[in-house]
Amino acid sequence: MKLGLVTYNLAGDWDADTLIANCLEAGFEGVEPRTTHAHGIEPSLGDAQRAEIRRRFEGAGIAICGLGTVAEYHSDDPAEVARHVEDTKQFVRLAADLGVPGVKVRPNGTNTDKGIPLDQTLEQIGRTAGECAAFAADYGVALRMEVHGLVTCEIPNMKKIADAADHPNFFICWNCNDGETIDGSIRQHFDLLKDRIEHVHIQDLGDPRYPWVELIGLLKGIGYDGWCCAEIQPNPEPVRLMQYYSALWRAYQK
Repeated sequence: MKLGLVTYNLAGDWDADTLIANCLEAGFEGVEPRTTHAHGIEPSLGDAQRAEIRRRFEGAGIAICGLGTVAEYHSDDPAEVARHVEDTKQFVRLAADLGVPGVKVRPNGTNTDKGIPLDQTLEQIGRTAGECAAFAADYGVALRMEVHGLVTCEIPNMKKIADAADHPNFFICWNCNDGETIDGSIRQHFDLLKDRIEHVHIQDLGDPRYPWVELIGLLKGIGYDGWCCAEIQPNPEPVRLMQYYSALWRAYQK
């Protein structure tokens, strides 16, 4: 498994050069840039700018292991959903140009307050994500849906979304959320999504409330050799924090 850094939240104000330098110093192998952050890795980049970003990261040996969007498909307004679908497509094209293997989207709400049944919205999210996954497949880019949202993050609901997506290029980004454990173990929930896990976000490895060693064991059990990207809070000594984080991550895998 490879250790990466989500630019949300620790690195939100770092430009591309700072991202590269800090990852190299701290032993991180890749980054997952999130939209709106200071690095400026956005669909608005022109062809020459895209080529330059790719050259800089590849030349430094730091992978751009995914792109983080805020695309979501739960709205009861078809025009709003269409806008998010187009945003997804723009990031897929950017990922293809940068040689990035996946684009992250998210579920982020329900419409039960409007009288729309939860399962209807879960079906809509999944069906729309499946359409985006089909589009992304043509570019050789994986569509990764983060386990996200107050209700949608519940693993049985994510399973319904994945079933509705019904496309081989639709994958799950496991997110290490509160509430995933049952009697201290994540195995029961992990098993519901394990066939779709293609990316992982990890948070505070020192927090004993989450079974980090069990997670690593379960990932090894499914042959996972992809990215585990740290999504950690800002710190006045970010590189020092990253160095400790990297050391703890590698120790957990032994």
